[in-house]
Amino acid sequence: MIFVVLPAFNEEKKIGRVIRDLFEHGFNNIVVIDDGSKDNTSLVAKTAGATVIKHVINRGQGAALQTGNEFALKQGAEIIVHFDADGQFEAQDIVSGLTRIEKDQVDVVLGSRFLDKRSKIPFLKKYFILPISRLFNNFFTGLKLTDVHNGFRIMRAKVAEKIIITQDGMAHNSQIPRLIKDYGFSFVEHPVKVLYFESGQGLKGGIKILWDLIIANFTK
Repeated sequence: MIFVVLPAFNEEKKIGRVIRDLFEHGFNNIVVIDDGSKDNTSLVAKTAGATVIKHVINRGQGAALQTGNEFALKQGAEIIVHFDADGQFEAQDIVSGLTRIEKDQVDVVLGSRFLDKRSKIPFLKKYFILPISRLFNNFFTGLKLTDVHNGFRIMRAKVAEKIIITQDGMAHNSQIPRLIKDYGFSFVEHPVKVLYFESGQGLKGGIKILWDLIIANFTK
């Protein structure tokens, strides 16, 4: 069984469309972790047909993913997909990613927006924030990736059982690759399209990512 896990915080305007698109691509086990939203994220997700688990308070994306992993494993998941709730990813990339995990016989598929030209990455993020994040990640984890802060992942159940996400915030993007290396899981990067919206993170969000990354690697 394949489970798609969507961490969500105040995504009532977009999450319904994301869930419907996943269903249209044949993914029927969709789990939304409503991470303390103040809007109608849970209601919209339930109406669209997803299973919803709600955090009473906003704990962070890492915590939401761990909750989703635990739920999916209890339901007998064989494959777990991490996917964004805000419409930045395309469901078709899950389809090709699943083909890749079987074709290459790897344990994990990690999404990268740098392996093709479909993603129109903002200048500051492309040439400043993401390259610095990549340098930090490669140095501290020893796992060389082209895209360290990509929320698209496909993993086998045995990986989710071993990789316990303790970084509640965005620093889980550094913790997960480090644990993949520590446990010796095989992986491959896979091209995915990332859509950018005007309401994106901007400079402040980018600095927060870098700070979380540093904290993650000094609090192992």
